Amino acid sequence: MIKKIILAALVVGTTITGNAQNKIAAKDIAEKMKWFEDAKLGIFIHAGIYSVADVSESWSFHNGNISVEDYMKQQKSYTLSHYDPAAWADMIKESGAKYAVITTKHHDGVAMYDTKLGKLSSVKTCPAKKDMVKPFFEELRKRDIKCGAYFSLIDWTHNDYPGFLKDKARYDIKKEPARWERFQKFFQGQIKEISDWYNPDLWWFDGDWEHSAEEWQAEKTRKMMLDRNPNTIINGRLQGYGDYDTPEQNFPVVRPAFKWWELCMTMNENWGYRVSDTNWKTPYEIITIFVDAVSNGGNLLLDIGPKPDGTYPETVVSTLKELGDWNRRNGEGISEPFLEFH
Repeated sequence: MIKKIILAALVVGTTITGNAQNKIAAKDIAEKMKWFEDAKLGIFIHAGIYSVADVSESWSFHNGNISVEDYMKQQKSYTLSHYDPAAWADMIKESGAKYAVITTKHHDGVAMYDTKLGKLSSVKTCPAKKDMVKPFFEELRKRDIKCGAYFSLIDWTHNDYPGFLKDKARYDIKKEPARWERFQKFFQGQIKEISDWYNPDLWWFDGDWEHSAEEWQAEKTRKMMLDRNPNTIINGRLQGYGDYDTPEQNFPVVRPAFKWWELCMTMNENWGYRVSDTNWKTPYEIITIFVDAVSNGGNLLLDIGPKPDGTYPETVVSTLKELGDWNRRNGEGISEPFLEFH
């Protein structure tokens, strides 16, 4: 049985989450949230073309660190030649995680599944020619692990999306509402694809900060997903129409206002794989952060980034194994939160 651990010195700071007031009553979703509350640990997978050129995900071109053209050239080397979804699922199972979230599309607009609505995908424009999501979800479900779909609402390479580079915009949606309406139909269409084809247990949205709930048609978008699966869980980045809060990287100064929450955190300093990033957290550091999140009534969503060939750095594999060993020894001790919040 583990002892209660509270980290007085654990890093604190601001978090990047939606700032809209939550519009979903906890009592209305309590039943479907039970598995999430009990899960404690999830694994977050940032898979994408950004793993090729040692750059920081989609932000590298948005912030002008690399040209859009050079960024998109990474598609040519995204092979997934050793992608083994069964091995990925085994690794996650061994860690003790009860759910996993994978990027279906990041801000760069390159889908990791066979979208019929966009031109960019790991199937159409990369030598991988693979839908990453379908086989991965199949393997997770064989192991009784819940399946989560990360989806970026923003799409910086789509011609009908107004935002583009940090210091540039394509158009003003108030002046060209028809163009914005086309994009609304596009992103909602991709959400419908993922809902219909893969039926995620959890949706992990990102990018909602660039527009209001009305502009995202957040209430309609939520209803669309729940009409397909009333039990699907939605994170708190849908401008007030989510089910739980998800601060990232830094432990929140105060417990999040949502009844349910998770801390999403990288294993090193980047979400996606970067060959130059060797600043790995030790297994002890990760376990300590994990225990502190659980002791405050939350989960840990631990991020890992696969290489462009579909394999993982040895440090990722060994750390998840150590985390799993610890969970097998101490799982009973974290089956319930240490602290009750009312």
